Amino acid sequence: MDEVKVIEIKKSVFADNEADANGLRSELKQRGVYLLNLMSSPGSGKTSTLIRTLNLLKDKLKIAVMEADIDSDVDAVKIKNATGVSSIQLHTGGMCHLDAEMTRQGLDNVALADRDLVILENVGNLVCPAEFDTGAVRNAMILSVPEGDDKPLKYPLMFSVCDLVLINKTDVLPYFDFDLERCKENIHLRNPKAKVIPICAKTGEGVDQFADWLLEEVRQWKK
Repeated sequence: MDEVKVIEIKKSVFADNEADANGLRSELKQRGVYLLNLMSSPGSGKTSTLIRTLNLLKDKLKIAVMEADIDSDVDAVKIKNATGVSSIQLHTGGMCHLDAEMTRQGLDNVALADRDLVILENVGNLVCPAEFDTGAVRNAMILSVPEGDDKPLKYPLMFSVCDLVLINKTDVLPYFDFDLERCKENIHLRNPKAKVIPICAKTGEGVDQFADWLLEEVRQWKK
């Protein structure tokens, strides 16, 4: 039987994306712009958390937001109306994630010279977004209480690539079989260095800690 050439496309795609991401990070460092990649499953409260956080930071930092979705501009409009912060919508054309090149295309439409911080709200998905480096300085994710404290065990890659995990919707803890300490243990089993902050986007509890973390991250990045 004749041999055929086998090309590992997935490996090549990841390698090319990693190179693009590293190049993008270097450019952002030179410009003094901090990019945060925020991920989660649908319905975890990314947009609500962002609104709370942006209202705490908008007088301290020059911020822009990039909202990524398969379709619609609902979140970008919501962010702009609720905070006054510049927000653009990125349509992924059916893709369930953003990669470095897609992120760069979004940043080309943001006035980076006037920004300290850009937040990318990635497509709601616990699988695909974790596989692709966007060129962000840090990865963060939101896990909501109704999703269960075993999510870090079921989606190990997502938790292993995140520097920060926000546990949202703590106001409903009494109504769910969710053990906060067990969840933290499960997160640190996947990523011992991950910082964990319990929050409630509805009441604002803990969101100030996230805002303070971002402020310090931006300060260190600009050094």
